[in-house]
Amino acid sequence: MYLRIFLILAVAVCFSQIAFTQALPAEDDKQKGYLIGPGDVISIKALGEPSFDVEAMTVDEDGIIQIPYSDVPLVAKCKTERGLQAEVVHAWSKYLRKPQINLRVTQRNSRPPVSIYGEVRVPGPVPLTRKAHLLELISFAGGVTEKSGGVIQVFRTRPPMCGDANAATDWKSQSDGVLDVPSRLYSLESLRQGRDESNPEIFAGDIILVQKAAPIYVTGEVMKPGEMSIPEGGLPLTQAVAMASGITREAKTSNVKIYRRKVGSPDPTVIAVNYAQIKKGTQKDVMLEPFDIVEVDKATKKFTAYLLDFVVGVPNRIPIRPF
Repeated sequence: MYLRIFLILAVAVCFSQIAFTQALPAEDDKQKGYLIGPGDVISIKALGEPSFDVEAMTVDEDGIIQIPYSDVPLVAKCKTERGLQAEVVHAWSKYLRKPQINLRVTQRNSRPPVSIYGEVRVPGPVPLTRKAHLLELISFAGGVTEKSGGVIQVFRTRPPMCGDANAATDWKSQSDGVLDVPSRLYSLESLRQGRDESNPEIFAGDIILVQKAAPIYVTGEVMKPGEMSIPEGGLPLTQAVAMASGITREAKTSNVKIYRRKVGSPDPTVIAVNYAQIKKGTQKDVMLEPFDIVEVDKATKKFTAYLLDFVVGVPNRIPIRPF
């Protein structure tokens, strides 16, 4: 339900903020190879022939333009400026001797921006002006925050207009069924290691969601109880206790309880572990799961311990009445 609302809001926001976003730095036109699409606006200038000039022409929904002095419409969709310019030159060669043509795309409206959300430092829409991959776009968004769980989900909201059709259709088998939008999961660790399969090309309209790390909670006799995040690769019990700055001297380390959610039941599963034995290496450490609650109980105190506290001056241990 929450993911459904997120997707609807993300798409709405990305379209409403296009004019206020910073575009991905463009490359040289020859390297960029921008492919024209429906909605793009084109201008055409014919050197010395102002009657042939076209100030602004919008590519129609079928990717077609109709230029002056030509009975045959031209297919502009998925052509570069240079490729379409060559076709205009060919069409006007019937009327002009060696026409000198300059064709430019003045407005690139055919591709919605990529939206980057979740645990990144600068979330928001990013208009694509060239070919880009996942790692570059994550870097462009300022990188991930310390709350990132190391998992990135990419939603493909529309098929690539001029790219490999399989870039979208192959994702359907991995869709999670939310709004029937195909998606795939990627590991941030694999992305940083430079594995090609973890650094896919990103297309216009894609939504990139850097997921927040799942929380666990440490309570009881630890120095700093509270919420911790499970990093990529998992979180063992000993590391969680260390993140809580360790146990207090009153902790009962022989019986630490882990409360774990149980599917279909309001009552959690209780896992009792001997933390002292884990620290000695005689018992295997326990890997925590999302939303686990680790409770470190207080050990039962003997009278001699109370007496020792009184002797060394520990306050608020044994109430003493004044005579």
